[in-house]
Amino acid sequence: MHRTNNSPTLFGKPPAIKAVLFDLDDTLWPIGPVIARAEQLLFEWLVDNAPAVTRQSSIDSLRQRRMELAATDPALRIDLWKLRHAVLTEAFAGVGEDVRKVDAAMDVFSEARHAVTPFADVQPALARLQRRVLLGTVSNGFADLGKIGLAQHFQTSIAAHRFGRAKPDPAIFHAACAALQVAPEETVYAGDDPLLDVAGAQQAGLQAVWINRFDRVLPDGITAQASFTSLEQLEAWLEQTRD
Repeated sequence: MHRTNNSPTLFGKPPAIKAVLFDLDDTLWPIGPVIARAEQLLFEWLVDNAPAVTRQSSIDSLRQRRMELAATDPALRIDLWKLRHAVLTEAFAGVGEDVRKVDAAMDVFSEARHAVTPFADVQPALARLQRRVLLGTVSNGFADLGKIGLAQHFQTSIAAHRFGRAKPDPAIFHAACAALQVAPEETVYAGDDPLLDVAGAQQAGLQAVWINRFDRVLPDGITAQASFTSLEQLEAWLEQTRD
């Protein structure tokens, strides 16, 4: 295993890069506190609007049920919005609450889930990068970049729940490359997840860089083309590859 520090860790000079694709959660913004707050606000809404659900279910039990359901239904592993909706519908029906309220409950969760704050380097770095290379996103989540205020930086954004396949499936990476009209080997994928982002992108023929904002450790057997703690370091690396 190896650990990163505040300087980029470089593992070799790649071919010329024409496009950069980004993961979203924990790459462009921290997601853990956002999800925790969204689930808390949803539960508080349920207390007021579907109290029978909260007498039988907790935040933890609903989370556990999502894990169980996702394990048995591949389609729900791809569509996280639909997974949450399905578990809430099940919980409502199980206690005799009106399942028509589930859409309103999901609106509460979705609004809070989009209340993210991008890392300080994200907006300025994306503004600079889009003048140099094509930019896109590939995500397994259901974040709306328009609501978050980042959509203007990207020429394409592919979400697993709309595409029908999720990372690390090579098809979702290839679809983003095709949308940008670049070859996989001319494309860098930047993300925080070693398996979904680094290994997944490499298996699809892309170059992969690890965005390690939380001082994590890459698992044995996974090696990124480079490892960074900020998008400024990614910019510097891209400049080096032009030399």
